[in-house]
Amino acid sequence: MSRASRLVAGGRGADAAFAWLVRGFAVAGGVALVVMVATVVVAVVARYALNAPIFGAEDVSAMALVVVVASAIVYAAWDNAHVAVDAIDSVVPRRATRVTDVVAGLLGAATAALVAFALFRHGACGAPCGATTPTLLVVHTPFYYALGTAFGVVAGLLLIRLATLQMHRSEAPAG
Repeated sequence: MSRASRLVAGGRGADAAFAWLVRGFAVAGGVALVVMVATVVVAVVARYALNAPIFGAEDVSAMALVVVVASAIVYAAWDNAHVAVDAIDSVVPRRATRVTDVVAGLLGAATAALVAFALFRHGACGAPCGATTPTLLVVHTPFYYALGTAFGVVAGLLLIRLATLQMHRSEAPAG
């Protein structure tokens, strides 16, 4: 059963806790995608068929896209769908790839955590710093927080995946 299938069925331990977060992001991303598509379709029809552009349609579309991206980041991490280069595996011994897997996992989690921290820190300023959309003046703060939370979840998933990998390796028979 793939990780995506287990998303629906639930999981155990830390996976079960993260499954709820992933479900929440998936629902939010789906709703945001519907809002974004509907906004674009209505805006195009209004502009070209009725010659009456909708004020702020670009703002709504852009902010909905941020939510879609945040949900996609979380789901890709959950489903292990991020880009991986397996060129090292065929060149170096398995013992060396165990070390590189740990280093890559820790670097990935640290990077995601740092990005989350930066997004929360920058998003905290909000309107006083001019972080608003150009026409509707929608404050960017909740969208920074959505992306920050997404990267925080990714950092957690990477650490859990790394811990699980290490537990399976320690349980595997030597050979």
